[in-house]
Parts: sequence; C-alpha cells; structure tokens
Amino acid sequence: MRKGEYPVAFGCSSLGGLYAPMDDDTAQDLLQAAWDAGLRYFDTAPHYGNGMSEHRLGHFLKGRDGYVISTKVGRVLTPSSAPQMPVNGFHSPLPFDQHFDYSYDGIMRSVEGSLGRLGLDRVDILYVHDIGDPNVGTDTPGHMAALTDGGHLALSKLKAEGVTRQIGLGVNTVSACETLIGRMELDTILLAGRYTLLDQTAALGLLPMCRANEIRIVIGGVFNSGILATGPVEGAMYDYAPASKNVLDHVQALLDICAKHNVPLAAAALQFPGRHDLIVSTLIGTSKPASLQRNLALLNTPLPAALWDDLAKLERAKELP
Repeated sequence: MRKGEYPVAFGCSSLGGLYAPMDDDTAQDLLQAAWDAGLRYFDTAPHYGNGMSEHRLGHFLKGRDGYVISTKVGRVLTPSSAPQMPVNGFHSPLPFDQHFDYSYDGIMRSVEGSLGRLGLDRVDILYVHDIGDPNVGTDTPGHMAALTDGGHLALSKLKAEGVTRQIGLGVNTVSACETLIGRMELDTILLAGRYTLLDQTAALGLLPMCRANEIRIVIGGVFNSGILATGPVEGAMYDYAPASKNVLDHVQALLDICAKHNVPLAAAALQFPGRHDLIVSTLIGTSKPASLQRNLALLNTPLPAALWDDLAKLERAKELP
C-alpha cells in the first residue's frame, strides 16, 4: 500500500455491535454507505464481536472486487458453551470465546478462522493485534516470546504463500512497535491514538525507525477516544478514560487555535495524520452513515497553512499530558 492509494480506511469494529447492538440490515447499510462514498480499504478483526465484524464484512464484499481488507491475528476464537452478550464491549457477538495466542499454531488457527468468516482465501494485510499492551495483559515476556519465537514465522510463511500481501502490527502502544522492529518482518503498522493532534508520541522515535526500515503506517484513533471530536466538554474521554485536567487544558488550546482560523477541531484532527509522508491511510469508524458522511466532509475541507503553523508551535511548546 502506497501513499495516496487508500488515504481513508473504514474501521469495522461497529459491525460487531461496539457499544450498542447492530442488526444485519443496519450493518449492510453502513457498509454500503462507505462503499458509495468511495472507500475501498476495510479493517476488521476477530476481536470485533467475536468474528461478527468479519462475517458481516465478508457477506457485503461477496461478488465485489477492487477492495483491500486487513484483519488481525493474536486472538483465537473457539465455540462457546455459554455465549455471553455483550462481551468485551460488543453487543452483537458470535457465540465464541476468545483467548490470546501469538504462537505459530495460534496465528495459523486465527487466519484460518478469519478466512472462513470472510469467505475468502486471502487477505491483503494481517496485523498482530494488541501485542505488548498492558491494558489487555499482553505485555508479558510469554506473549512476546510466543510471537518472536514462532508466531512471526507463521506470518512470513503466509506472506510467502500469497495468503497475505503485507504483515504488520495493529496496536495502541509505541513501545511494542519499537521492540518488534528488526525482530520480525514488518510492512505496515496500524497505530491507534499515538500520532494525533493531542498525542504525538510516535513522532519521537517510532516514525524515524519506520522510515529507516521502510515500514508504512496507518493511523487510527484520530479523536483519542472522542475528546478531539467533542472538545473539552464535561465527561470528555481520552484513551478510554475520563480526560485529566492537563489533557482538557491542552485540548482547549487546540480548540482556541482552530477557532482563530474558523476551522472545526474535528477537521484538524482528521486531517493531521495524513499530512505526514509515512502515513498511508487514516482509519475512521462509525456506526452511522450520517457520521461517516460528516467525517468524510471534514476530511475534505480545505484548511489554511497558517492553522498548521500555529498547531505546530503549540506542540513544540507544550508539556506532555
């Protein structure tokens, strides 16, 4: 995937009923809206509704061509004897249990299941999902060893056999990326929330490492769990938790700069990652066609160069939140 090929990707977590139930017809209508808007890169994962997202995406894409799919490995799904609903925040799950497995066999099982649910014999990108993340408990030596001792060999084999064109990481943490670059084959990193108007942690060390190793980057989480869409309102969320005062104050400063230039904060947040030459796509996800259309309009709104100059000055001056 090269810069400019798929500048916007559609994130399919909502197809699993993230935060609220979603029925099949609504899911298909949402995907149709994304397709009609010209989006052709779709990102999914076994985690999203225990495979429901993959199942619904595969159904929609049946008989179509000219698209790119990424899915993820690291979680293996097994039939559940006592299905739960909701599970892991997803209100429309398939009846599976999931567990982390980054081993050679675990990755092979994960891919086999994903291809079955998608109804495909190959996907374009396979990301290792949530490795090295303390929030989900995968920041252990055992999880990392499973990937570096055997799991990465499975991914390279799948790429060599044409089951996938690219392999990479799908993570929220910069440290996991920095640990694994040079230890496994990596073409693309899907990084959520770490190169945004608010949090540019990736710029310090990771982006230079990616440039040196010719690794492409897809950016997700451009709103940092919502605060860059809502602004510093009461109850605003940052990184899946209530925003601290420091974060609220910094977002207010961002909002003030955007207001000075008559620019919506959300427009600046959506457009910021794609200005970097290493960022090949910006991932957006929603459960409503109207929200999708609004975000696409904001992505395409011309913004003045002076805005970016002022935002860069604020970034240089700020203390880390």
